[in-house]
Amino acid sequence: MVLLGSIFLLTSCTNVKQRANTTDTWPKIEKSKKVIVGLDDSFVPMGFRQKSGRLVGYDIDLAKAVFKLYGIRVDFQTIDWSMKETELRNGTIDLIWNGYTKNAAREKTVAFSRTYLKNQQILVTKKKAGITSAAKMKGQTLGLQSGSSGYDSFENSPQLLKQYVAHTVQYDSFNNAFMDLNDGRIQGLLIDSVYADYYIKHQADAASYRKLVIGFPHEDFAVGMRKGDVTLRKKINHGLQVLAKNGTLEKINQRWFGKSQLANLDLRK
Repeated sequence: MVLLGSIFLLTSCTNVKQRANTTDTWPKIEKSKKVIVGLDDSFVPMGFRQKSGRLVGYDIDLAKAVFKLYGIRVDFQTIDWSMKETELRNGTIDLIWNGYTKNAAREKTVAFSRTYLKNQQILVTKKKAGITSAAKMKGQTLGLQSGSSGYDSFENSPQLLKQYVAHTVQYDSFNNAFMDLNDGRIQGLLIDSVYADYYIKHQADAASYRKLVIGFPHEDFAVGMRKGDVTLRKKINHGLQVLAKNGTLEKINQRWFGKSQLANLDLRK
């Protein structure tokens, strides 16, 4: 019985993976006029909930603008960020669109759109802690988000920060991490620059934070989808090009960042 159960589970997982890698779901999406985007709804300014509960953000606006071109409604579904690839493979969601970093490890299981935004991992501290470099984190506690590209960077480039840190704490969301940073339970937070810039800008004590660039490479934000969704990928890439050409993408950048984030990109080609 145990053997049969194991064989069944293995076969089931294989079938799910095979469908994800070979099935083009665009006809289904086009027929239903709906696509489901998975996100962490606390990731400012990419996708987050206001006090009223309304979901807003850069990626919210961008996803809606792309699919408006095709007459398709976008439904946003909150997910456990550490399980995002599993949710995608199982068909619970159609896309991961929430400040999702393109990297070699993820490209083994996920297909990516063109890059639409640049990001970088930075170290955020409170000035009163006196931490002015990565080396000053020696013996200190660092906060990280579970399943994030920041966590991957921390592990994959230990010479930049990990070699100094005594302890780490993993968080489901950066909101909780910032609360612990503010209360001194952690002394540093490795975080996406887009999140840190927006969060700190909107704090009453913005001057009390220090942002440190410590050498992690720039990252590419892109939309993640199943490898079988060849048509969906083409539609998203084309949509990004259209929005870049007609000025919509620049307007979204100005709205959320107050400046252009397209200096290193040319989506019009």
